[in-house]
Amino acid sequence: MATRKPEDIRSLAIVAHGGAGKTSLVEAMLFDSGVTTRMGRIEDKNTVSDFDPEEHKRSISINSSLCSFEYKGRAIHALDTPGFADFVGEQRSSMRVSDASIFVINGNSGVEVQTLKLWGFSSDFNSAAMFFISRLDKENADFDKALGDIQASMSKNALPIYLPIGKESTFKGIVNVLTGKSYTYKGDGSKDFTEGDAPADMSDAVAAAREALIEKIVEADDDLMMRYLDGEELDPDDVASAMRKAVTTRMLFPVIPGASVPNIGIFQVLDSIADLLPSPLDMAPRRATKDESEIEIAPDINAPFMALCFKIMVDPYVGKLSFVRVFSGHLTSDQTIFNINRGEEERISSFRVLRGKESAETKEIVTGDVVAIPKLDSTVVGDTLSVKGQTATFSPIKFPKPVYSLAVSPKSRADEDKLGNAVRKILDEDKTLDFFKHPETNDSILSGMGDMHLDIALSRIKDRYKVDLETATPRVPYRETIKKISKAQGKYKKQTGGRGQYGDVHFELSPREKGSGVTFEDKVVGGVVPKNFIPAAEKGLREAAAKGVLAGYPAVDFNCAIFDGSYHDVDSSEMAFKIAASMAFKKAFVEATPILMEPIMSVSVTVPEDHVGDVMGDFNSRRGRIMGIDPDGKMQIVKAQCPQSETFRYAIILRSMTSGRGSFTMEFSHYEEVPPDTAKKIIEIAEKERKEEED
Repeated sequence: MATRKPEDIRSLAIVAHGGAGKTSLVEAMLFDSGVTTRMGRIEDKNTVSDFDPEEHKRSISINSSLCSFEYKGRAIHALDTPGFADFVGEQRSSMRVSDASIFVINGNSGVEVQTLKLWGFSSDFNSAAMFFISRLDKENADFDKALGDIQASMSKNALPIYLPIGKESTFKGIVNVLTGKSYTYKGDGSKDFTEGDAPADMSDAVAAAREALIEKIVEADDDLMMRYLDGEELDPDDVASAMRKAVTTRMLFPVIPGASVPNIGIFQVLDSIADLLPSPLDMAPRRATKDESEIEIAPDINAPFMALCFKIMVDPYVGKLSFVRVFSGHLTSDQTIFNINRGEEERISSFRVLRGKESAETKEIVTGDVVAIPKLDSTVVGDTLSVKGQTATFSPIKFPKPVYSLAVSPKSRADEDKLGNAVRKILDEDKTLDFFKHPETNDSILSGMGDMHLDIALSRIKDRYKVDLETATPRVPYRETIKKISKAQGKYKKQTGGRGQYGDVHFELSPREKGSGVTFEDKVVGGVVPKNFIPAAEKGLREAAAKGVLAGYPAVDFNCAIFDGSYHDVDSSEMAFKIAASMAFKKAFVEATPILMEPIMSVSVTVPEDHVGDVMGDFNSRRGRIMGIDPDGKMQIVKAQCPQSETFRYAIILRSMTSGRGSFTMEFSHYEEVPPDTAKKIIEIAEKERKEEED
C-alpha cells in the first residue's frame, strides 16, 4: 500500500455469530480485489485471516485478523472478528476502532444471539453498518425471512440495496434496486459475471424496494426530500451522495444478498464499501481526556498524531506486535512514538500493513490507518500513542469481566519457574483473561469468558512458553464462625529435664457482626498473665483462627477476651503461651455452636423472555434466590443470589440452557451460613483430605 489519503480510507469490522461466514466473505473480497489468486477454504485450513494453529485445530476464528487491501482507489482495513461469545473482547476492541461494521447474517439461520450483542456494540460506538445476507445458495436459505428478522430485531432502517435472483440452488445473481441492473454470476467461485436488466418477474419487487429505499435516502437531505415530494426526477449523483450521508449517520443500513464460496455478490459488497461507508474524515471527533477534562480529537491529518492500541499479538518471528488505529495526524517511521499512559517514548522499527499473517512495510501512517507496530515494549491494549508533549488520552476499551474460572498449578518445578512470564504475556494479548492468587484458598485462578476461551489460553501457554499446567475447579473460600458465647481454658505444660514450658490462658469467645473480623481483648487483672505474654497469646489465637477448627477454613467475626490464666517464673515463655492460646481457642470454638459460612454471589442474567422460567428453575435447584426480574428491551434480566460453590460452571450451563442466547455478570455479595447437611459434607471432605495429607 502506498501512502494513503484519509478520505480514501475505509476501516471496518466484519462481525457475526459464529459460523455465519465472515472468514469466507473476507476470502472472496481479497480474491475479487486481486490481492489473492485463489480463495482459501476453512476446511483446507488455508484462509488468509485464520492462521493461528488453534484456529486450524478448531476450524473457527479465535483472533481478530487484520486484512488490509486496495479496491478502486480505496485503502480498506478489514478486521475479521471471531463469532463465538468467548471471544467478545476481540469483537468489541475491533468495533471500537472501526468506522463501520459489516454484519454477516446466515441466510438459513437469520439473526442469531451473538449478532444481537454485536449490534449493541455498534450502537454504543455510533458507527455505520451494513448487512450481508450470506449463503443464499444453500438449502432452506431465505433472503426475505432473514431481512424480516433483521428489521424486527435490529433496525427497520435496514433496507435492501440489492435483491437476489433465484433461491437456494437457483440463486445466481443480484439486482441493484436503484438502477435496475442485474449481475448474474457463474457461481463457480470465479470472478465472472454479466450485467443486464432485472428479470421481468422481479419488476414489482424491485420497484417496491426502490420506493422504500428512496424514501429513506431523502430523509438525509432536506432539499432532496422537497424535490422528491414535489415529484421531481432525482439526479442519480444527488441520490448517491444522500445515500452515503444516510449510511454514515445510521439513518440507513444497506442490505446485500450473496454467497461467498460461489462468489456471488461480492463485487457489489466491495463497491458498497468503497462508495457508501464513511472515511475517517466523515466521522465525529473522538472523545479524550486532558487534565481531567473531556476534549474532542478531530479526524484531521494536520493535527497532532493520536492513536489507540487496540490489540497485542505475539508473532513467532517478529515478536510483539501492537495494533493501532490512527485517529488524527500522521507519523513517519523515522520518528519516535510517545506512550502517554506509560509516560515512555519508544523507537519505531517499522509500520506493518497486515494481511493475515503476511505483512508489508510502510514508511508513513495517516488518519484512519489501522496498522501494526513491532516491538513497542511498554505498550498494552488501551494505551494512547502520540508524540512527546501531548497529554490527552482516549478512554480505555471496556472489556467484559471474566465469568468462568479454573484453578491452575504447574506440573513441575520448571513449569513453576516459567509460569509468571508466560501468564504476563498472555494477559498482555487478551484483556478478557485474568490471573490472580486467591488470598484465602491459595489457588492460582485463571479466569476468562468460557471453557473454550480458557482451553485455548492454556494451550497457548503450553505451546508457546512450554509451561504445562494442571487444572481443577477452584476451591470455595468458606469461613468458620460462632453463634454463641463460650469459655475455655488452654494449659500447656511440658517438662523434659532442665527448663520446661508452661503457659495457661482462659478465653471467652463471643460472636460479632458479619464482616467485622477478629478482635482480641485483654481483661486480665492482678497480673495472673504478665503483660509481656499477652501479645504471644494473641498471636497464638490469630494463627489458630486462620487455620480454622471445623474444616480448616479461617475463623472470623468473633471477639476473644483473655480474662484469666497463670504462669511460671522459670518455665513460662512466649511459645508456651502461643500454644496454650491455640488450645483454648479450639476448645472454646467447638463449644460456641460453630458454623460454616459460604460466599454468596449476586448474579444478573440477561435472557430472552422464553428462557426466564428455565433460568429461575435452575437457580432454585442451586440453592439460589430470585431477587427480581427487570425488562431490558426485548430481553429480561433475572437477578439472583446464589452460593459461589454452585456457580463455577454457570457459563457453560447457561449457554447450554439458552442455546447461547443468555449472558450474565456475577460479583461477590456477602457470606451466609451453609445449611447443616451441606456443611456436614464439606467437613467430611476436609477431614478426609487432612488424613490423606498426614498419611
